[in-house]
Amino acid sequence: MKIRRRQYFLKEGEVCKHFAFIVKGAMRQYKVDDKGVEHVVHLGIENWWVGDRESWVMLSPTAYCIDAWEDSELLLISREDAVRLQHELPAFSEMTRLLDERNNIANQRRITSSISATAEGRYSDFVDCHPDFLQRFPQHIIASYLGITKETLSRIRKQALQK
Repeated sequence: MKIRRRQYFLKEGEVCKHFAFIVKGAMRQYKVDDKGVEHVVHLGIENWWVGDRESWVMLSPTAYCIDAWEDSELLLISREDAVRLQHELPAFSEMTRLLDERNNIANQRRITSSISATAEGRYSDFVDCHPDFLQRFPQHIIASYLGITKETLSRIRKQALQK
């Protein structure tokens, strides 16, 4: 599947029927609150997966939007095909198990960071873990992902340059 910048892969209220492997491009997953503010929960670039796991597994409407931040090329897999491949190919089953483990670890670290780290610490961790994202996503997207304002991120970056 090819999608253009700002084109949706998934909209709030839809059921996530496919997970996508990003071959080329950059994507973001976010939720819009009652005030119209976007809260970024996931970023992805080449060799990352995107989709709403809860919607995909439960066949329920998603609370998120997923769109392309850059023109993107995706490989799609349906839930039915993924389940079939897990049964037929032990290597596919092992790959998904490892991806799930890594995803769980990353989510746990992100939650811990968001409830216990300073804004500076969250940014530092982000830079260490995802240096490629700094060139691919603008400051306001990164700030939203970190749960801080773009002004706070600007101040943190300015202080980091002065060190």
